Amino acid sequence: MAEVVFRRLVDQAGLGEQVVVDSAGTGDWHAGDGADPRAVRALAEAGYDGAGHAARQFEAGWFAERDLVVALDAGHLRTLRSWARAAGASTEIRLLRSFDPELAGALAGAGADLDVADPYYDGRAAFAHILEQIERACHGLLDHVRAELAAVR
Repeated sequence: MAEVVFRRLVDQAGLGEQVVVDSAGTGDWHAGDGADPRAVRALAEAGYDGAGHAARQFEAGWFAERDLVVALDAGHLRTLRSWARAAGASTEIRLLRSFDPELAGALAGAGADLDVADPYYDGRAAFAHILEQIERACHGLLDHVRAELAAVR
């Protein structure tokens, strides 16, 4: 869901030629599968197209090709940071919701829950709620990316 949302924001901002957006999991249990139909439905109801997604597993060699890797929960963050250390990579790795403007500042610093919950075992409403979290955070992520691009110009 985050890939679909962020890609649209990047394209709408006219940054599609400068910013590559993709996604991968830390495990291979769904590799090759399409997105969960409930996620596709939540995306469609919000005006996105998530039907073309195919799951894949992150590869440590990708750190060298990426300036920023975004994790959705603390478990994935730990795994990715461990893989980056083992690969000798200095790629920035952050939680998606750390970019959420509503969680910025003191609240995030005070131990706010920055995980995007996995709605897999929940109902349809959980997917819509998660999409709202992702959208807020992706707007903040876009601001971060714009600032990074401006800094290298």
